[in-house]
Amino acid sequence: MDNPRQFQQYFGNSGFLTAAPGRVNLIGEHTDYNEGFVLPGAINRNIFVALSPATDPYLYLRAFEYPESYRFSLDDMHPVKGWPTYLLGMIYLLMPDKRLANGLQVAIAGDVPVGAGMSSSAALCSAFGLALNQTYGLGLSGMEIALAAQKTEQLFAGLQCGIMDPFASLHGKAGHLMKLDCRSLEFDYIPFHFPELCIILVNTMVSHSLASSEYNLRRQQCEAGVELLQKYDSSIRSLRDVSRKLLAEHREEMEAVVYSRCCFVIEENQRLLDGCICLKNNDPDAFGRLMYASHEGLSKDYAVSCPESDFLVHAIKGLAGVKGARQMGGGFGGCIITLVEKNAAQSFIQEIQQKYECKYGKSPDCYTMIISDGARVLKSVI
Repeated sequence: MDNPRQFQQYFGNSGFLTAAPGRVNLIGEHTDYNEGFVLPGAINRNIFVALSPATDPYLYLRAFEYPESYRFSLDDMHPVKGWPTYLLGMIYLLMPDKRLANGLQVAIAGDVPVGAGMSSSAALCSAFGLALNQTYGLGLSGMEIALAAQKTEQLFAGLQCGIMDPFASLHGKAGHLMKLDCRSLEFDYIPFHFPELCIILVNTMVSHSLASSEYNLRRQQCEAGVELLQKYDSSIRSLRDVSRKLLAEHREEMEAVVYSRCCFVIEENQRLLDGCICLKNNDPDAFGRLMYASHEGLSKDYAVSCPESDFLVHAIKGLAGVKGARQMGGGFGGCIITLVEKNAAQSFIQEIQQKYECKYGKSPDCYTMIISDGARVLKSVI
């Protein structure tokens, strides 16, 4: 898709070509919708979106990965099944009169794996939002596009997610992670300069559905804990405001599962803050230990892991050259993110693929990631 001729093959007109990356999150999972902190970075895998005017009043959609194409009336921006719902949601939220001013042709391609926890849907929303902004001169900031992408996930895909994924896709900076305050939306770039290390994702090959009832249930459980604790401190807005001590004091008043969920979020938030100090102090070993602790909490307290993820993290921990590993993303499958010494990367991939194949009869895909720049307009398609 980075070759404009691929777009011209289908539509033959001029337009804009944009790209938005997927993301990794080094630490800080399920903290974003609890107004905590996250530490993502954009990656060197992208969704590409090309736009061109249409001659009739319809929206035409084509993703080169799939054989189907779609056509929607400009007056018909409502949720639908499948990936087109993300584009319809962005139009509904970004266009001033809730519709396009003219017909539009859209072509999509990319190399962000779907269902692997790298936020392919956020990358799609970000690339399309950037393309709409460019095409129609909307004058939107990256944060405004990110907020629209978040609302699209919530209103058009049924996922009560936080802001992290589209934020990371739109604000990425090569060689840097982003410490984002999900309450104030203020952020700092944290240098990630460890030339001796690489980030490797190991895919469980278990496809997850982030819009499942389990994901949204976790948010409800966190909110239940907040509601109870607000009786004792009216200043509490979210788990961001709850100390470990206050939570422990009222443990007996909570359902056990609600307590576990709240406990994980509070501890994960602190792990992230500690992790930023580790990175600034050039201490990847300490950061890696926090990654392992994060996975333990995701598996036991937040219960969003799966047997395949737990097996991989346990197996990875015993391999040479590994600093840390944990499940990444919403959970229930997807990828394990690891920090590995570069001189051990090749043997690491061979060994973990062999171990996983012996256990589950399939070899996991492994991706070496580079922290890269965020969404951008690539060129006009002529």
